[in-house]
Amino acid sequence: MGEIEDAIERADREAFTKDPPKTLKGQIGYLLKQMGSAKAVAAELGVTADSVNRYRRGARKHPRADVAAKIDDAVKARWQPLVRKRRQKQAAASGGVTVETRARFGYTSSAGSTDDGRFRRLTVHLPATYAQRLFEARDSGASDQHMRGIIAEGFKEVYFQDSGGRAMGLSDVEINDIDYLDLDY
Repeated sequence: MGEIEDAIERADREAFTKDPPKTLKGQIGYLLKQMGSAKAVAAELGVTADSVNRYRRGARKHPRADVAAKIDDAVKARWQPLVRKRRQKQAAASGGVTVETRARFGYTSSAGSTDDGRFRRLTVHLPATYAQRLFEARDSGASDQHMRGIIAEGFKEVYFQDSGGRAMGLSDVEINDIDYLDLDY
């Protein structure tokens, strides 16, 4: 996963109205209910169906660290899909998305100004159109670079050009060397 997709996933997890199962037995039981069979769960986790059944029965209580992480990720990815969809739909329709980042921003602008990239820490609320484009790009399997471009375009319009109030000669904004990036919607 790319940085933008990770940020969207973290924002989705903040939308949970109820915490996902925490115990190994509860997590495996939930995955079995969602996926239908121990074989399907085993294929997702990279273990055998017998191991999945041992986890379910409680005969094996401590999976390897990598398997435990896969179990946790699989549960969180499937937990409360309607809550996540509703929140994303609201952000794309009217709410927009807030992006907080520390990254190197470079831009192309009119003569007489510098286009050297420099690190900035920004928190910018992007309009709903950018949220919609970002979710559509993620759902269609777009690259992290493409999603960065959408966010950079939003930063150009909202932050650098102040929604049409300044820096109208600015033509391109690039986000590079991301230290961190968080989304909230």
